[in-house]
Amino acid sequence: MLKKHSFNMSQFYSGKRSRNLYEPSARAGFRLSRSKIENFLKCPRCFYLDRRLGVDQPPGYPFSLNSAVDTLLKKEFDIYRKEQTMHPLLETYGVDAIPFQHPKINEWRETLKGLQYEHEPSGFLVTGAVDDIWQNSAGELHVVDYKATAKNGEVTLDADWQRSYKNQMEVYQWILRHQEEGFKVSPIGYFVYVNGKTNRETFDDRLEFDAKVIPYEGDDSWVEKALMDAKACLESDKLPSASADCDYCVYRKAIQDVLEPFQKNE
Repeated sequence: MLKKHSFNMSQFYSGKRSRNLYEPSARAGFRLSRSKIENFLKCPRCFYLDRRLGVDQPPGYPFSLNSAVDTLLKKEFDIYRKEQTMHPLLETYGVDAIPFQHPKINEWRETLKGLQYEHEPSGFLVTGAVDDIWQNSAGELHVVDYKATAKNGEVTLDADWQRSYKNQMEVYQWILRHQEEGFKVSPIGYFVYVNGKTNRETFDDRLEFDAKVIPYEGDDSWVEKALMDAKACLESDKLPSASADCDYCVYRKAIQDVLEPFQKNE
């Protein structure tokens, strides 16, 4: 007999909501996070269902270990931020930078606040919570993102699904370039990628990682068009077509096909 688990997904997902919906009559101030921009790029139909009609995709389970790694990396780099010295990992990879010291750094890293910029042409308040920002000797800022995994072989950014990581980096760069302070933002961002070691003989209550700094040259020229396209999507009264590349759309279509004979017999 299968054991019934006490975990209840409804504590994370409540179905249709009535808050945070886009109203075409409200022309400014609609909050659009970096993750929602990514959702639009992946599937305009799911984006519309979420932001206009209030039916979001069911969330995945939280990755607590990844969150722990993220928190510890921030604490570690904050030590060098306070001292305004170079982290040894940056020395190892020849990165001429130190953690950027700014009064709002913690606010920029908070999910509910983050970096913000009100994009007047679309009326969106575009937001994104960065993991870190470094500054080089020329005064340029580098956006930094922490990633954690556990895999055999070398960690890279070459997989197709990692395009979303690059989009994420570029949105952060775009928002940072539009801050009132007029920051000089380098097109080069960095991924601090930590890979859990699985070749140890025993666990011994300890998980060890190999850390790697991967540079990435971003190009945020697509962001403006994506925002205007997202605005046009939400302004329409027509539901976008389902996408054959979207797992959620394929799932909904399969459910409809299966249920149709039963509905005809009701």
